[in-house]
Amino acid sequence: MPSFSAISGGVDYSIPIDYTKLNQADLETRAEIYYNSALKAKKHNEDMTSAFMLYSILTKAYPDNRTYAIRLGKLYDTIGKDRYAKGQYYYAMGIDHAHPEPYFYLGEYYYSREQYRKALKFYQKAYDCGYSEHPMTIQRINDIHTKFGDKK
Repeated sequence: MPSFSAISGGVDYSIPIDYTKLNQADLETRAEIYYNSALKAKKHNEDMTSAFMLYSILTKAYPDNRTYAIRLGKLYDTIGKDRYAKGQYYYAMGIDHAHPEPYFYLGEYYYSREQYRKALKFYQKAYDCGYSEHPMTIQRINDIHTKFGDKK
């Protein structure tokens, strides 16, 4: 599992796996439990490792599901694996370029690193793609404009 190996030592395994025998609903339920627990802890722990493994499997088994890629991106972001986090967000954009969620989370990525111009670009794209009523998107856009001294 490439994402787990990125955490534990950078070893890339290429073992073929038959994903058709897996129960998506069961994996997704367990992954979500570990994911929520891992984000609350905000540090690498057993729940985060489990969430990484399950979302890695789900992403491989169902590559057209942007939610799995976004969640992997958020997990990578939590542990400071910036390149992997951005990669997952861009992957999610590639799955459905008209959906606002990956743009919003990439905006969050840049906002948390105080790269406001890049963050604004992605928040604006999320806004244009359908997050025009999303309160956090509007708040972030306003906050960035305020930081720049723009009173729009």
